Amino acid sequence: MKVGFIGLGTMGASMALNVRKAGYELVVNDVRRDAAAPHLAAGCVWADSAGAVARASDVVFTSLPGPKEVEAVALAEDGLAANMRRGTAWFDLSTNSPTLIRRLHGQLAEKEIALLDAPVSGGPAGAQSRKLALWVGGARAEFDRHKAVLDAIGDQASYIGPIGAGSIAKLVHNCAGYAIQTVLAEVFTLGVKAGVEPLALWQAVRQGAIGRTRTFDRLANQFLPGVFEPPAFALRLAHKDVKLATELARELNVPMRLAMLTHEDMTEALNRGWGNLDSRVAMLLQEERAGVKIAVPPEHIREVLNGVQRG
Repeated sequence: MKVGFIGLGTMGASMALNVRKAGYELVVNDVRRDAAAPHLAAGCVWADSAGAVARASDVVFTSLPGPKEVEAVALAEDGLAANMRRGTAWFDLSTNSPTLIRRLHGQLAEKEIALLDAPVSGGPAGAQSRKLALWVGGARAEFDRHKAVLDAIGDQASYIGPIGAGSIAKLVHNCAGYAIQTVLAEVFTLGVKAGVEPLALWQAVRQGAIGRTRTFDRLANQFLPGVFEPPAFALRLAHKDVKLATELARELNVPMRLAMLTHEDMTEALNRGWGNLDSRVAMLLQEERAGVKIAVPPEHIREVLNGVQRG
């Protein structure tokens, strides 16, 4: 299998080298030819354009800054769509727009070329060490057919669902991370301004219930199954805790925008009569706003927690 790789930036450079280390013939391209120096030294072949990569490859990987660059590589006169052969596949490793990837998928499908979105998570260190998650959306048969080369890029290549599903998973993950980052900034500035030394505060909270649990694992307890009784911790008690924190923030003139929104949601949930249900029941308000209902069978959740991949 001849592999093409376009985009040798912070992430792509290491991912491409790992594909080469796995023994694949590799054709590479980047807007900067000097970025390919270590790849050429490792035995890769340079191509002057995306089209040249496409003509030389059975499968193409792209690792690009965003949707604009992906679309340009796809639709340029000497780009992928015009030059990939029927029956070949393209995996986009970029953090991309699900809308764009679905549109490109439709255009390429007319030419019998498979496009799959496969964004990665693990950062530059993970790209170097191959400790990367790949979240793949598209045709399951293409995922299975190329699993070996995906495993050369990362140690956790997972099929998520139809085209766009991988990109959606990546956006959910990253947006959650930055929202959590903002909340942490709020509560830590509160703690420090209230008189606790920063390192001591960090040492304390990382050993609490939230600190000891993987962030997304907490969704399995009540939210995913949609079961909020019996409560692990009642909403009325959680509401009191957040109320005390926001009162302290007002005393100290610490802005707590997200905490105040949280308090408002919890108050609305209390007014629904949910005070004796689990505190996560306030999350149902967002389900109502979004017009979705989440109720995953508990046995399916247990399978995932036990390491069984569904799909």
